[in-house]
Amino acid sequence: MKKFIAEFREFIARGNVIDMAVAVVVGGAFSKIISSLVNDIIMPLIGLVVGGTNISSLKWVIREAVYSDAGELVKSEAALTYGAFIQAVIDFLLIALCIFAALKLLLLAKDKILNPVLKHGETAEEEETSAEDKKETTEEILAEIRDMLRENK
Repeated sequence: MKKFIAEFREFIARGNVIDMAVAVVVGGAFSKIISSLVNDIIMPLIGLVVGGTNISSLKWVIREAVYSDAGELVKSEAALTYGAFIQAVIDFLLIALCIFAALKLLLLAKDKILNPVLKHGETAEEEETSAEDKKETTEEILAEIRDMLRENK
């Protein structure tokens, strides 16, 4: 049992497990933000465009609800709530789009940090390549001059 606890403690202490836990918590918060964006901003605008209805309340009623004379529910309604499905799909697509955009920004920032912009929009790698090209060009020019001097002698 002591070995098991020691292995578990080592497992928890690893950085990638902690990183994963942080990612899950941040991902949950990010999901709430995107859900609010979809539910509170985008879906009302889409509902306005399609005739003023709330998309998530769209449904296809298979069987109407049955009420008694007293107004009590006898049989509940049977319906396919496809509006909720459409909203979930839009929610997913927006989350995927936001994650894609965030990753693109992170990769762009990583590129900018690792390959800082030098002059005229060139990165350090491009400058090294252009310096090598200039070196080759200079060597070629010197070789041509040498050949011309040999011809003149």
